[in-house]
Amino acid sequence: MQNARDTFYVTLRDRLVAVNPARTMVLRGVTRPGVLVEENELASAYQPVDAFCLRWTGLSVDATSALPLVTMVCEIRYATDGDSGNGGMDRGRLLSGMDGELVAAVSAAPQNMQKMNYVAAAGGSGLAPVAMATNVFWSDAMFGAAVVNGERLERVATVEVFSYQEAGEL
Repeated sequence: MQNARDTFYVTLRDRLVAVNPARTMVLRGVTRPGVLVEENELASAYQPVDAFCLRWTGLSVDATSALPLVTMVCEIRYATDGDSGNGGMDRGRLLSGMDGELVAAVSAAPQNMQKMNYVAAAGGSGLAPVAMATNVFWSDAMFGAAVVNGERLERVATVEVFSYQEAGEL
C-alpha cells in the first residue's frame, strides 16, 4: 500500500510541477514543489497556503483474487488567502486556478503509473526507485464545495487510488 501511495504522490507532484512550475512552497527552509503528503510532514506543515496537501483517508482490500485489489481514498486539500496586492479579493480566482491545475494533473493520460518502491531512494541516498510488477491507477478528482474559513478559501478534492497488492508487499 505504501508503494502505491508513494507512486501516486510522486506522479502527482511531477505532473503539478509540469502544469505550474511556479507553484512552490518553503518547508523547513527548503523551496520545493507545492505539494506534500500530510503523514510525511511535521504537524506545523499540514496545511500550507497555495499548495496541495495529500491525506490518505480510506482503505479497502478486495482479497478475492490472486492479487488483492487495494482501494485508497486520497483527499487533496488546498487553500488560498488571495494575493495581498489585491487585498485577497482574488481568492476565488486563485482557488479556481488551483482547481484547474489539479484537474490537469490527475486527469492527464495515462491515469496510471508503474508502481515503484522508493525505500532505497529515500533520504537522499542517490539510489533509483525500483520498478514493481503492477501498476497504480486512479479516478478523476471529485471536488467538494469551496469553504470560507476567515479570510481563507479552501477546498477538498478526493481521488480513488487503486493497486494490486504484490506478494511480500506491506
